[in-house]
Amino acid sequence: MHQYDQTDLQDYLRAYVEGFDRLDAIEKFSDGQSNPTYKVTSGDRRFVLRAKPPGKLLKSAHAVDREFRVMRALAETDVPVPRVLHLSEAESPFGTQFYVMDMIDGRIFWDPALPELDASVRARIYDDMNRVLAALHSVDVAAAGLSDFGKPGNYFARQTARWSGQYRDSETEPLADVDWLMGWLDDHMVEDDGTISVVHGDYRIDNMIFAPDREEVRALLDWELSTLGHPFADLAYQCMHWRLPHKGGFRGLGGVDRADLGLPSEEDYVARYCERRGIAAPENWRFYVVFSYFRLLAILQGVLKRALDGNASNPRDVSQTRAVVELMARDARALAAA
Repeated sequence: MHQYDQTDLQDYLRAYVEGFDRLDAIEKFSDGQSNPTYKVTSGDRRFVLRAKPPGKLLKSAHAVDREFRVMRALAETDVPVPRVLHLSEAESPFGTQFYVMDMIDGRIFWDPALPELDASVRARIYDDMNRVLAALHSVDVAAAGLSDFGKPGNYFARQTARWSGQYRDSETEPLADVDWLMGWLDDHMVEDDGTISVVHGDYRIDNMIFAPDREEVRALLDWELSTLGHPFADLAYQCMHWRLPHKGGFRGLGGVDRADLGLPSEEDYVARYCERRGIAAPENWRFYVVFSYFRLLAILQGVLKRALDGNASNPRDVSQTRAVVELMARDARALAAA
């Protein structure tokens, strides 16, 4: 947990955050595995403060400064983001670097099957997610001032190397399926086709706030993993989530009758996205989905390591997280070998 002096933090926020008066309350949101996030109340105003966790961190992880930068850059585009108000220095009255943004009212859906909604409403929710993803990948990177937001070259090769390294840094026990996946990804690496866009990195329904009275995304959140890369990474990552089980600790759509619920099939969702962007259907789709499995299991392995070290923002049951990593590795290997 963060350690801070309330008076010092109040004085700092009053000096640097527009509209901030007094620090009436600060409350940590219960969800979130990476960067601790807090609701801050000041009079009749509500803000969100998102901070790096305390303690020793993996290299390049918990990049709140990147989140702040990309949301500020996207503020004038068709991508809905909260208004960001201030980014602190690495040393701050909160103990770690943080940023402050407006709090957006609306709905967050934790279950992608949307059991609380009617079928027609579910369809519109998914279509608006599709619209926002296409809008994000259509942003003019140079015009948004984000030309240096990522490295040049093959995005998937770079990301595979990065997450292989992150996995090794947080490895807690040998997993043969993970070792096999790393080799398969290297052996089947797609060629760089020169396509570059802003990629969100964690594009899924529970990272969005929807309007309270209509099927519209009001804010896309959690930009920690954003960078310049290939847009099919986001598309495959969202579709990968829907392949995961719809039970236990998973929030997938595996085994769910999508047609009965009014939800689009994976094929229809991808086709609608490509239609919106005016591009051809992706080739090498299996590679993109397998890559997404590997990337997410590497992230979850980091969560597991932090939990074992006693330094997780929202610690899960260790045995459950370990089981999830193992299951994802098995499923990804099965998909790759199919």
